[in-house]
Amino acid sequence: MASAKLLACDFEVFGIVQGVFFRKHTQKYATSLGVRGWCMNTADGTVKGQIEGEEKAFNEMKHWLQTKGSPSSRIDKTVFNVPKELTVYTYKDFSIRR
Repeated sequence: MASAKLLACDFEVFGIVQGVFFRKHTQKYATSLGVRGWCMNTADGTVKGQIEGEEKAFNEMKHWLQTKGSPSSRIDKTVFNVPKELTVYTYKDFSIRR
């Protein structure tokens, strides 16, 4: 049985994404999808991180990072690098880095 494609990419979210529980909601949503990786606030007022997961969950997570975020956030734009295919997960869960 062929397993689903495992994809990974870096992301950075611009807008009002700090002080609005963006990282907490990102962690919660990623965990609910089974997406792994991490996110953190940057000194520039953005949130950046890495996501990895099976193709369907990975794409849902990307869509969420582009359009939804936390209830009081405002996403102006989200930048993703080109996804790469993995053979195994790099992370064991989705964490918030400080």
